[in-house]
Amino acid sequence: MRAVLISTYEMGRQPFGLASPAAWLRAADWEVECVDVAKERLRDELVIAADLIAFYLPMHTATRLAAPVIATGRRLNPAARLCAYGIYAQLNADWLRSLGVDAVFGGEFEEDLTRYATGHAPDEGSRTVGRDRLDRRAPLPRLRFLVPDRSGLPTLDHYATLQGANGPVSLVGYTEASRGCLHSCRHCPIVPVYGGQFRVVQPDVVLADIAGQVGAGAGHITFGDPDFFNGPSHGMRIVEALHAGHPSVSYDVTIKVEHLLRYRKLLPRLRDTGCLFITSAVEALDDRVLALLEKGHTRRDFFDVVALCRDVDVTLVPTFVAFHPWIGLDGYRELIETIAALDLVDHVAPIQLAIRLLIPQGSRLLDLDEVRRMLGPFDPTTLTYRWSHSDPRVDRLQQMVSALVGVRSTASRREVFHEVRKLAGCGPARTEPARDRATVPYLNEPWYC
Repeated sequence: MRAVLISTYEMGRQPFGLASPAAWLRAADWEVECVDVAKERLRDELVIAADLIAFYLPMHTATRLAAPVIATGRRLNPAARLCAYGIYAQLNADWLRSLGVDAVFGGEFEEDLTRYATGHAPDEGSRTVGRDRLDRRAPLPRLRFLVPDRSGLPTLDHYATLQGANGPVSLVGYTEASRGCLHSCRHCPIVPVYGGQFRVVQPDVVLADIAGQVGAGAGHITFGDPDFFNGPSHGMRIVEALHAGHPSVSYDVTIKVEHLLRYRKLLPRLRDTGCLFITSAVEALDDRVLALLEKGHTRRDFFDVVALCRDVDVTLVPTFVAFHPWIGLDGYRELIETIAALDLVDHVAPIQLAIRLLIPQGSRLLDLDEVRRMLGPFDPTTLTYRWSHSDPRVDRLQQMVSALVGVRSTASRREVFHEVRKLAGCGPARTEPARDRATVPYLNEPWYC
């Protein structure tokens, strides 16, 4: 039996979401072809020969890009079973079925996908999706993972590289030490699928996956965990073993603001084991908005984390939802001025200055009367509930910033930032020099949603 696993986009990473289920299906004696259509062409003959075609949909962009590929799969091979898996697959289950997808799997998908491949009913093991929300109460399995099988994927030199770390450009590997999240941020797509559940990947599996990627040339590893400190002991055990086995390999992680403060004593250990930067979803500077989003931190907490990371000498990479229904022009200008005042211009990817709040099906934002009143109907083209700002100038500014960022993707972050300042009507830029850009490490893949 033959399966084709397809990824349409995974933020410039070699897709973990293909390599992990490939290992499971190959262990079940399936022939598996993995195709990352962001980097290679999907050959008709693979589709025609497949018994199962599965689409990995971990994010919004990947899901929208999948629609024409799904149509191609159904057209070329109407007899094949089509399924989709991942966070955004479950959020968009009804839409996917309207395109001809037979089965949908959400969190912790490897076992369900393998059972489906071997003949179980389409919906067995997966949770159902209503028009507006998912069943957040259903427990997810605790899997014993297999080491991801990356054979057949494009090599690491096709993917994002590490830049600006005062050293040569490094190839970047990607793995996951945990999935899901203990927290319930209202705007996060993980929350309606995992419902506050958190699952670890066994350390021996993570370390074997890292070792394979280091052997393939990786000099840096990105951990894709939604929050590396959901399980701080688990995370630290892995990075200490990583450093012991591969002392020249660096890494980056994602950690919530509140966890950076709670576990501040662990930050020097992250630094000493090779952590170059920490991504943290700050999202907003307004305490009311942070409370609406249930982010678990305040504006003051963000300022404290900036100082903390600077003291420890670990680069903080804040991310933002720059445009949302509660921000006005003055609020956006304050965001820009604060980034500059904190000397974070080179830390913030330009796309972060353009991101607009997405409200997909299942979002916990739909629990708020205030949000429901401002929404239009669900739009199957954008896969979101549409909203317009009460001040049309804010929407126009978002469109202008988004267009600017899109055409200046190869420009320096500082250049783009100053152009955004002008669009927003900020005051004169500060003139004192910032620190050398080469000291701020980053991955050369600018899209994050």
